[in-house]
Amino acid sequence: MNPARIIVLGVALTAGIVAAYLASGPSEAPAPSPVVQTIRTSEVLVAAAEIPLGATVTTKELRWQTWPADNTSAGMITRAEQPNALVDFGGAIARMAMIAGEPVRSEKLIRASQGGVMSALLPAGSRALAITVDNRGANTAGGFILPNDRVDVIRISRDEAASKVQGSDVFVSDTLLRNVRVLAIGQNIQERNGEKVVVGETATLELDPRQVEIISLAQRLGQLSLSLRSLQDTNKTDDVVSRSEDDSLTIVRYGTATQR
Repeated sequence: MNPARIIVLGVALTAGIVAAYLASGPSEAPAPSPVVQTIRTSEVLVAAAEIPLGATVTTKELRWQTWPADNTSAGMITRAEQPNALVDFGGAIARMAMIAGEPVRSEKLIRASQGGVMSALLPAGSRALAITVDNRGANTAGGFILPNDRVDVIRISRDEAASKVQGSDVFVSDTLLRNVRVLAIGQNIQERNGEKVVVGETATLELDPRQVEIISLAQRLGQLSLSLRSLQDTNKTDDVVSRSEDDSLTIVRYGTATQR
């Protein structure tokens, strides 16, 4: 074969190999695999259904629920720390109302062995005192006063001195306490599903020790009535009532003191 043809064929073959290499190009690098982040979780005790205030909790109202471990806070009941919590808190009393799915905190439940329902609902330092009311609601705002409402306590009594002067009975009214929380009407401690609580023969009030003395004495000296307050006045500061050393009641209105 002619040497010139051999050279031409060699050059053509070399050019073809180079062209094929250039056409193939560099191989693409494989895409990096996505990084999967693992979230640490724990099991937290939650309310399986709505739990009303003062209700006795059974195991059906409680369940374990997976919860982000980083979002657990002090007071939450975890399965790792209290594996027998479902059994331990069965029969406990709810000190606060809880909605379904809400984490159950230890301070929201009190075991039945620790005390009754009313003592569980009382804040530290407070006392519960029941006063007699008309079961027709005549002295409880027509029966519209419900547990957790705020009321003023009014005493109606006979003014002995004025009655002697006029020769007939003269009655006076005094507001003894203001902005008092109602714990229960009869034995009902919570309004249920918006239904009006049936008025019982007693209204249980949340008082401090001094107020207990005032109301206990006032019940002996006259009839007590409850005046329903607006929810907007819950945090309002009202007249101060104090008790003198001679066991009479001193009512302070707008800076002027009168004794009863």
